[in-house]
Amino acid sequence: MIIYKTRDEIELMRNAAQVVSRTLGLIAEKIGPGVTGPELDAMAEDYIRSQNAEPGFLGLYDFPNTLCISKNQQVVHGIPDDVPFKEGDIVSIDCGAKLEGFYGDHAYTFAIGNIDPKVQKLLDVTLDSLYKGIEQCRTGNRLGDIGYAVQNRCESEGCGVVRELVGHGPGRKMHEEPQVPNVGKRGRGKQLR
Repeated sequence: MIIYKTRDEIELMRNAAQVVSRTLGLIAEKIGPGVTGPELDAMAEDYIRSQNAEPGFLGLYDFPNTLCISKNQQVVHGIPDDVPFKEGDIVSIDCGAKLEGFYGDHAYTFAIGNIDPKVQKLLDVTLDSLYKGIEQCRTGNRLGDIGYAVQNRCESEGCGVVRELVGHGPGRKMHEEPQVPNVGKRGRGKQLR
């Protein structure tokens, strides 16, 4: 069941999401060759707590960290390890924060130094596909319109999409309905309001 939010609740969610955005901004300043996941994880936890928020992932489903850190071919939900990042790595960092009863949750993929041009193309296409999906987030459209936009953009460039995992709605729980797949058919699925 989709839990529709009031304007005040949306503002609270926005505030939680801004904590996450600022945390990822701090990570952007620190990440590089020689840095380890646990270093970033500790920094993120300290910053989130300094904002009177709680790390959203720490302890959720028994997850042991503040950040999910996934390197190179790992898709998502990686646990930070002590192996330092190196030139050419791509590192996806997923961060969540809970503030005033609401969650913020998003991720960013960082390129460490110079990366392979094929990998850069993948990052460019997937970022663009995110924006194509966001363009479809308007009243009257359907969830399938979002998935279609993401899928179409990626596949038009010869890139695949992850079908086993989905985006989701946040709220008072980290994972709320609706599930938002990376694939879809236009005009199908729940209507956005």
